[in-house]
This record gives sequence, C-alpha cells and structure tokens, in this order.
Amino acid sequence: MAVHQTCDGARRRDFLKVGSLGLAGLSLGNFLRFTEAGEVRTGAIAKSAIFINLPGGPTHIDTFDMKPDAPSEFRGEFQPIETNVPGIHICEHLPELAQVMDKFVILRGVSHTLAAHQLGSEYVNTGNRPLPALEFPGYGAVVSKELPTVPELPPFVSIPNSAQRPGYLGVQYAPLHTGATPRSGQKFSVRGLELRNGLTVNDIERRSSLRRDLDTAFGQFERQNDLLNGLDRFSQQAYDMITSPRARDAFDTSQESPPFAEMFGESPFGQSCLLATRLIESGVRFVSISTGGWDTHRDNWTNLKTRLLPPFDQSLAALLRGLEMKGLLDETVVYVTGEFGRTPKINTERVGRDHYPRAMFMLMAGGGIAGGRVLGESDDKAMGPLNDGFSPDDVAASFYHSLGINHHKEYHTATGRPVMIVRDGQVINELFS
Repeated sequence: MAVHQTCDGARRRDFLKVGSLGLAGLSLGNFLRFTEAGEVRTGAIAKSAIFINLPGGPTHIDTFDMKPDAPSEFRGEFQPIETNVPGIHICEHLPELAQVMDKFVILRGVSHTLAAHQLGSEYVNTGNRPLPALEFPGYGAVVSKELPTVPELPPFVSIPNSAQRPGYLGVQYAPLHTGATPRSGQKFSVRGLELRNGLTVNDIERRSSLRRDLDTAFGQFERQNDLLNGLDRFSQQAYDMITSPRARDAFDTSQESPPFAEMFGESPFGQSCLLATRLIESGVRFVSISTGGWDTHRDNWTNLKTRLLPPFDQSLAALLRGLEMKGLLDETVVYVTGEFGRTPKINTERVGRDHYPRAMFMLMAGGGIAGGRVLGESDDKAMGPLNDGFSPDDVAASFYHSLGINHHKEYHTATGRPVMIVRDGQVINELFS
C-alpha cells in the first residue's frame, strides 16, 4: 500500500519494515513476551473488530453527506444516487456501497476542533482528545487487553501499519504490523511467522530446547529480575505461533475461493479487506487497515473519482458482504473513519477542499448495529451539526459497547494515575435499536 504524506508533513507511512512487530525493533519473540491475554468480558455483542483508518481526512460533503441543494460554491461536482434503503442517498461514485446500505450506518454531523492531521488522528484512533502529558491507548490495545485470544494468533494485527499505539498500557499491547499488503492470487506471509532460508520446524524445536536449558541454568537470576519475569511462557507463545499451521494459514489469502476473492478486487485496500476477513475468521480479535491519500487540497474531484473512491467503494462493500457470507458480520463490529472532514466551501484556487473537523462522517456496521440508517445530521451546507451532533468520544464509547467493554472502566498509568478508557462521551444508543 502506498506511502502518503499529508500537507503538514505528517507521513501516513509504513512505520516499520516488512513483517516487523509492534514498535521498532521488536521481534516476534519480544512482541509475545510483552503480550498477555486480557480478562474475559461477558455481555459482548461483537467478538472482534475491524477498524478502517482513512488518513488525510476524507471529504464528507462529496461522499456520505452530500448537499445537492446547497449553493454551487459548496455542493461540488458529484451527484447523489439512491441506495437500497429508500430515502438514503450517497455519492454517485459509491455504487457498490449504495447496494449494501442496509448493512451499515452513516454517522453524520460528527464534530471536533482539531484540524491538524496528527492531533486529529490521535483523537479518532483512541476516542480521547489528546493531552500533551499522556498517550492514550488505541482501540486495538484496549481490545487486546480485554478480550482473550488463542496462543497461536496475535490479538491485534495492523495492515500494513497503524496509527494506533499502546499508549500508557505498555508495549505488550502493541500491534503486529504486516508491513505490506497481500497481492491478488499470491500467498501472503508475514516475516517472523514463516520459516525462511532453509530453516525447519526441527531447527526451531532444537533452539527451543536450548533455550529451556539456558532458562534452567539462569532461572534464579530470572526470578529476581522483573524485566525477565515470565520469559518462558512468552517464548512458548512465540514458538507456538511460528510452528502453528493455523497462524500461517490465517494470513494466506490465496486459500480463499476465487469467486470470494474476486469480490475484493486487486487494489491494496481490497486485498487488505480480504485479509481482514480471513484473520477475523481465524480468531484474531482486532484488525486495523490503513488506506491513505485523502488529503485532497488540490484536484479534489479528480482524485476522488479516479483514484480514491473506486477501490474504497468496491473493497468496503466486499468486506461487508464477505463478513456476512462467512457468518461473521453480526459478531464483528466495523468502524470506518478519517481524522476530520473537509471544508464545505470549495477552495477555488486549488480546486479542492481543506481541513475541516467541525463536520465529518463515520461509518459503523456489524456487532449488533442495525444497518440501513443515517444517524445525526449536518446543516444545509454541511458546515456543522444541525443539532448536538456526535463527538469521536461518543463513537468510541459505542464501539466499545458493541464489544462488551465498559468505556468507563479505569486503567492505571505507570505512575498510578487512574484513567478511564474513554474520558468523555456517551454510547449512541440509537446505533443498537
């Protein structure tokens, strides 16, 4: 998937090299040494989640919140089309999503005040307004802590990377970055899960045996060192993942049937969505997908209709259809967002739209969310919420609610400071009615 740089220099980048794990420098073994399963939660509607990040800030008024009756300096070049839900219209360049409108909800009038890419991204990836002295954990870190998973599989996978960080929860809840996206019809593997350069399972078993011998020899030292506490258990998890066919198969999109795979197309985003469905089906709890390029200050409509909207439309529609075909949509919550919207009034000099956090869209589906609806509303020029609107905090609280996670639950930082999972915001009950 391409590397994108936004106008303020914040790179929507592949943070790490192909197959690297968590934060820079973490090997698979180190990643798993720092990973523990969270406690089981009851009453969950969803069992897993897919978070789709659109770095750069997609325009709301040209996609899911169109204003065809607004003055020409606002409404833009595109026309709305009908969806399969009477009364709901979206952009003409989203025909596939129009046919699956019954499967998702459009949130309009989502609003905040952070117009910088990095700050806006931190906000929508955590559900908490950023603070200078505290790094909040992203959704994937919280889900990894709260929901159990099987030892052979990572709880949090990002494709190809993620803006979400573990924050004050610590590096043990960092994601496994794939570092790349699958290619159509080709086996996809993640470095660290594949045995390369002639390495065999027997080699891994011999090394594991040697490690156990060394652990026995230095066991007294390890028991006295908090940093090494639990090393044996986490090393065993790394061994389980490397030697497990289940882990390798989970990432192998070439095993999907051709008719199913063809729905997703050949774009990097489409193949990422295909991989996400397979990972969720295999038991991964949280998958994030990042697809950038939405910073359309210039040539907004050309970029949208030729480069951005066609793969987004095909891929997201296929993701929703694919999850439903696999019987996974009801138990998987899907959350789609950028960091903000774009100015309703057109920048005529650059034929584009600029940063605009006062109004944006978000999409949600699955996980007990009743699709086929629009919640919230912007004013007649899409300049802000018509009434109270929603905040990213409200959507975050709703996202956690679908997973049976109490967003008011308190964690503690390394210094003992109590912090709620979502400090502000309330569950949007209409999503689940």
